[in-house]
Amino acid sequence: MPLLSDKTYLYTELAQEKGVVLPTPKTEAWKYTRLRDLLNTEYQLCPSTDKTGSLPPFEADVIHIGNGWVVGELPRIEGVSLSFITETMEKTQHPFALMNAAYLTQGLKIEISGKLKRPLLLNYFVVPEDKNYFYHFRNQIICHENSSAEIIEQFTYEGAVKSCYFANIVNEIRIEANAKLHHYKYQNEAFKANHIALHKVAISQSGEYESFCLQKGANIARNETEIALNGEGAEAVVNAAYMMNGWATLDTTTNIYHYVPHTKSSQLIKGVIGGTAHGVFQGRIHIAPNAIQTTGTQLHKAILLSDEAEIDVKPELEIFADDVKCSHGAASGELDKEQLFYMRSRGIGEEEAKQILINAYLTDTITQISDERVREWFKILITG
Repeated sequence: MPLLSDKTYLYTELAQEKGVVLPTPKTEAWKYTRLRDLLNTEYQLCPSTDKTGSLPPFEADVIHIGNGWVVGELPRIEGVSLSFITETMEKTQHPFALMNAAYLTQGLKIEISGKLKRPLLLNYFVVPEDKNYFYHFRNQIICHENSSAEIIEQFTYEGAVKSCYFANIVNEIRIEANAKLHHYKYQNEAFKANHIALHKVAISQSGEYESFCLQKGANIARNETEIALNGEGAEAVVNAAYMMNGWATLDTTTNIYHYVPHTKSSQLIKGVIGGTAHGVFQGRIHIAPNAIQTTGTQLHKAILLSDEAEIDVKPELEIFADDVKCSHGAASGELDKEQLFYMRSRGIGEEEAKQILINAYLTDTITQISDERVREWFKILITG
């Protein structure tokens, strides 16, 4: 792959050059996410790399994506058509999706027509080389009628823990009638990295979408999921967990739209926040006027490990139909001091006791992962 321009940009210059209007603290959907930390950082477009990243402990069909470029040839997978994209599927006014389209490094079109035997792993990693790189990658994922697949996205880095870079990811996902997609994500970017991801999902009749996202890294990270339940019998499960310390800001934002009757959605998000870190959850369930006999549930819980840790939660229900079942809830608190005392009185060290409680607290988000191999992997990631 050729090297791109070595021109450096400020975050604001990226937008101005392409006419993108960036969110500000006055933008309602972004007011809790501290984007000001991006303002004074200079970035360079990523060059390609021939390195490959680390892999999870199970078999998968792997596509390595280093610095925003696919490494090597695309694999041949039965039931999957892989190609490079040339244009976006949908129009959007999302500011970072617009920036992604304007500065697109590379992208993949993934068409699934069969029932995949192994997960497809998109293994993203950055090799910083003492420079502040940025890259923009986009996937178009189409699950054709009656197909089923597991797609895993892993985001890591090679190099110093304080590497600074900016990853901007967009997934455009279409799930056709009776198709199933299990979509899992692990975000463990470098300590000073910034990570913005948007998943736009459209689900047709009796289609199923199951997702789980674990966020542990980055300075600023926002994982945003927008789902349109367009066909009767469509279902979406959107679960997540986040663990953070230092001064990081981790944002989980969901927008789920029930447009037709007899659709279901559920969300369970749990966070653990220490140091002066800032957790954000914004979740909206929208029920259209004719979407009767619909079910939508949403629950967010967080544990604060320090007095300086912060959590902002904004659950929303927009219901324009009768005969529906919808609920949302939010709670935050501290680790149970009695449980800590009990474990310490039996010879368990304070830090180990805290970790045991944290693991137990996050377990019910992970146990809902359908694939046992992936489920056990996430258990290891939480304890690591």
